[in-house]
Amino acid sequence: MNFFERYLTIWVALCIIMGVVVGHYFPGLFSLIAQFELAHVNIVVAVLIWLMIYPMMIKVDFTSIKDVAKNPKGLILTLVINWLIKPFSMALIGALFFKIIFASWIDPQTANEYLAGVILLGVAPCTAMVFVWSTLTKGDANYTLVQVSVNDLIMIVAFAPIAGFLLGVTEITVPWDTLFISVVLYVVIPLVFGFITRKVLLTSGEKRLNSFLNKISPLSILGLLATIVILFGLQATALINKPLDIVLIAIPLIIQTYGIFFIAYFIAYKWKITHEIAAPSCLIGTSNFFELAVAVAISLFGLHSGAALATVVGVLVEVPVMLSLVAFVNRTAAKFG
Repeated sequence: MNFFERYLTIWVALCIIMGVVVGHYFPGLFSLIAQFELAHVNIVVAVLIWLMIYPMMIKVDFTSIKDVAKNPKGLILTLVINWLIKPFSMALIGALFFKIIFASWIDPQTANEYLAGVILLGVAPCTAMVFVWSTLTKGDANYTLVQVSVNDLIMIVAFAPIAGFLLGVTEITVPWDTLFISVVLYVVIPLVFGFITRKVLLTSGEKRLNSFLNKISPLSILGLLATIVILFGLQATALINKPLDIVLIAIPLIIQTYGIFFIAYFIAYKWKITHEIAAPSCLIGTSNFFELAVAVAISLFGLHSGAALATVVGVLVEVPVMLSLVAFVNRTAAKFG
């Protein structure tokens, strides 16, 4: 792991603090950023998210998908968790808390927006941070690439319909055109450019590809950190004025994250999946593609919406929770033989 990845928690924490402080004292700066929109898509955020995702997409090796037949259990587990359980459990848990348990503390409109945000998080399986979690748990790098590749292919066709269905079920108006545009912008385009870049670089050999990835990988982390500063800066007023809401949003997200992980980890243990495959499989199914969720929330509901705030809280919750799960996975490695 490089320097930025090794101390990621510290950088994320500092960027969160920086975003909130600067957003509170210099709100005009972030209001200016918020004005750069095209078809309900914030250009600054879009560029940073592309910068974040593009290096990760270059790592995706679609030719390795053929090797999954040799050991399909890890991929099956991830796909079942990501597409058959997680989106629906997140919608159910979110509805339970925002519509019933927290109903007396949050007005119905705000509750709907918070629910939309957590649904978008639940429907977006992790892509970018997968490689970090896999590295931290000594996971099989090639197998992780296979899982990311297959998930990305499924996400192209499944994200919008599932998100639209769940948002519709929870009585939230679904702007389908914006939803599909977001998928094209934040999944299809980076994936295509990543594929083309990988193909071109491989014509000169694996060494050139690895050299290029080593040079641009820090850009991904920098894109993440800059995005966090902007997102928390845009939401600074809400974060300062609504501390209770932040806690209320975090509760179902934390329950969902730990609950999904332990379901997946238990299945992996009982199914006798080897640890180097089980670890990243479960963490992929647990983590979220929060970059996509944030981008879609902003596109659908606006930069200052409750949905955008909920996805930003997802960023706040995800890193420490996932690091705690990484520690648990490493401590229990011997259980898998």
